[in-house]
Amino acid sequence: MKYFSTRGGSQELSFEETVLTGLAPNGGLYIPTSIPTLPQDWQTEWASYSFVDFSVAILSLYISPNEITQEELRVLVEKSYASFRHPDVTPVKKLSDKAFVLELFHGPTFAFKDVALQLLGNLFEFFLLRRNARKAPGERQEKLTVVGATSGDTGSAAIYGLRNKANISIFILHPKGRVSPIQEAQMTTVTDANVHNLAVKATFDDCQDIVKALFSDQAFNTTHRLGAVNSINWARILAQTVYYFLAYFHVRSQLPSSQVELQYVVPTGNFGDVLAGFYAKKMGLPMGKLVVATNENDILARFWKSGKYEKVESSLDGVDGTGPTEPVDGASDGKQATGAGVKETYSPAMDILVSSNFERLLWYLAYESVDVGKGDENVRRKEACEILDGWMSKVKSDGRVEVPVKVLEEARKDFLAERISDEQTLETIKLYHDGTPSYIADPHTAVGLAAARLIAPQNPSTTTQIILSTAHPAKFSEAVTRALPDLDFDVEVLPEEFKGLLKKERRVVDVERPEVNLVKAVIERFAQVEEGGEEGGASG
Repeated sequence: MKYFSTRGGSQELSFEETVLTGLAPNGGLYIPTSIPTLPQDWQTEWASYSFVDFSVAILSLYISPNEITQEELRVLVEKSYASFRHPDVTPVKKLSDKAFVLELFHGPTFAFKDVALQLLGNLFEFFLLRRNARKAPGERQEKLTVVGATSGDTGSAAIYGLRNKANISIFILHPKGRVSPIQEAQMTTVTDANVHNLAVKATFDDCQDIVKALFSDQAFNTTHRLGAVNSINWARILAQTVYYFLAYFHVRSQLPSSQVELQYVVPTGNFGDVLAGFYAKKMGLPMGKLVVATNENDILARFWKSGKYEKVESSLDGVDGTGPTEPVDGASDGKQATGAGVKETYSPAMDILVSSNFERLLWYLAYESVDVGKGDENVRRKEACEILDGWMSKVKSDGRVEVPVKVLEEARKDFLAERISDEQTLETIKLYHDGTPSYIADPHTAVGLAAARLIAPQNPSTTTQIILSTAHPAKFSEAVTRALPDLDFDVEVLPEEFKGLLKKERRVVDVERPEVNLVKAVIERFAQVEEGGEEGGASG
């Protein structure tokens, strides 16, 4: 299996090169040259698999045994999920015969991103150690400078996945004051020497743009050997396909009829988690249309309504997106539009203006739009890359692109989308807490639950929904306590691991403006310290 850039070029990379490179030099995202199909006997052979078994089986379809043997892969997978608090890693909980929750927050940082980032950290270390072991005595060791942007959970999950890893430094940019207190503390209280947090006075999209600019700067990238932990890194998407399979088997085993169709409902901002479901579906996992659940930053929901992918303020009707952002009923006084149309909501990990991973789906839509009679597979792929590159150029220059009607119709074959307001989010948290069984959802999961309820009446009677629960409710105390004012949060919600976290020592560098050169200076300063073995750092 090889990987190529969505924006074209003749280069095809191995899995190892794809993981270590992250973002393509031309700004594109790496995707596999083909999507593998499942083994003919997978329905029976995989029925009793554990999460580790699923991971090995699925990852093996995308990774050549010449790169990572089955034995090496199993060791990596077992190591990655040994710290998870549930034996199923991503367990399923039944809410009703028509609705199940897939809990993805049982990893070390209580967020779904642990599933991918624990594995990615071990892959980084595995590849670097192997490369360095092949070097002659005295030859310079290879190192990786991992750079990422976070709207909340990616940062802590990446840090916990890479802390103290050999030959790796990690720099995480977060929008200062725009992540939850617990999320901020999880990141900045990790004081390992190779971990660096940057609090940028900006939005998440600004942070994400800085990261992309660093990867596009070939001289800087070559000097510091940048690695990506955001979901632009293909390994993250691949790792996340696994729990779709686990949920399929675990839910079907609890259903009265084998004729039931499963529908996955995914709260998403950067489109990575739901894209993993798209790959699972294209591999052959039976499912209905995937549901894209967004908050009031609804660029994705607007796309499926109009075919327009545009960076504008969220509109209250969720259709045209041309009006100013107004406060919604039930929102706190402090919530407002934050630069370039990003609105601060109760589900901050989804407060994203541009969904990076959407580019991967757009490539497949472009590919399907190419006339199959135009030539061989390489010709068709090349034309898809050219179409995609044109679309992304329009997004960069004009802030928007509108795809042809037949492309939108193709997108609607596999996806539905719903936009959920802050008010609906709080109402949903209360609804499920007061229900039977009682369930306390974080605000991102509540966005998914609310979207599922809106979609359910449109579904056939044989459909059962699986809602992806992406974070532990303790990470978002403001939303949960606002929705449930009588809740004893410390007793009923707060895990032992979070108690006292807000009082711990912190290490963080403040960046006054969203400027690439300011971030470069921080990375270069710490790189010089590490090379020279001097004591250094900054805190705030």
